[in-house]
Amino acid sequence: MKAVYKTDVGRIRKNNEDSVGIFINNDGQRLAIVADGMGGHRAGDVASSMTLTALKEMWEESERIQTADQAEEWLKSKIVQVNRDLFEHSNNHAECEGMGTTIEAVITTNLFATIAHVGDSRCYILNESGFQQLTEDHTLVNELVRTGQISKEDAEHHPRKNVILRALGTEQTVNIDIKTITFEEGDNLLLCSDGLSNKVSEEEMAEILKNDINLDKKAETLISLANEHGGEDNITLAIVEFSEFSEGDE
Repeated sequence: MKAVYKTDVGRIRKNNEDSVGIFINNDGQRLAIVADGMGGHRAGDVASSMTLTALKEMWEESERIQTADQAEEWLKSKIVQVNRDLFEHSNNHAECEGMGTTIEAVITTNLFATIAHVGDSRCYILNESGFQQLTEDHTLVNELVRTGQISKEDAEHHPRKNVILRALGTEQTVNIDIKTITFEEGDNLLLCSDGLSNKVSEEEMAEILKNDINLDKKAETLISLANEHGGEDNITLAIVEFSEFSEGDE
């Protein structure tokens, strides 16, 4: 397995409210996380960094994940716990009232990848079937598209495009989308905040991921392109590649 992560403040914002990391447990398995602190809310950076830190600490203490059921249960229980901690923190600290964050968390093993998703950050896969989005945005606009009230084209420029229907930390309970997929040699997973997905098309993402360049360069190219296209938001991503030298390869 090879992996890389990067974040960039973008061209407009003064602060970076995104958090990202890839962490290893006691058995060498990876947990990749992208968390986008909610823009327009106070302390979005606190929400995303608290989420990342808590999941990192719990993952680094965890033992080998052997089945998809174990991975799904680990992600669900830990994210529910983090949501509760964020909600309590915002209630007990006036400066953090209303804070929240998206979460994209993926456990990768040599057999499968398990994805947990809340909000409008995304997870994509590039494999032999092509390039596709694995997650559904928890946004007002996506709900309007899903129910046939507006077209996908209308959604691109909708005035309420940034309204999120689901996030960590904003309510006492949270619904988490969790799915497991087969993860095979040559496959690439891309996790990203909407600072990337709003600015770089799926065609552009796929083309860059397919390029015969190293993962660092792929990540840099994606971020540069988002900035070239405006860079109005923080831009964050993680790429995990199932390489042929997966055993023990960092």
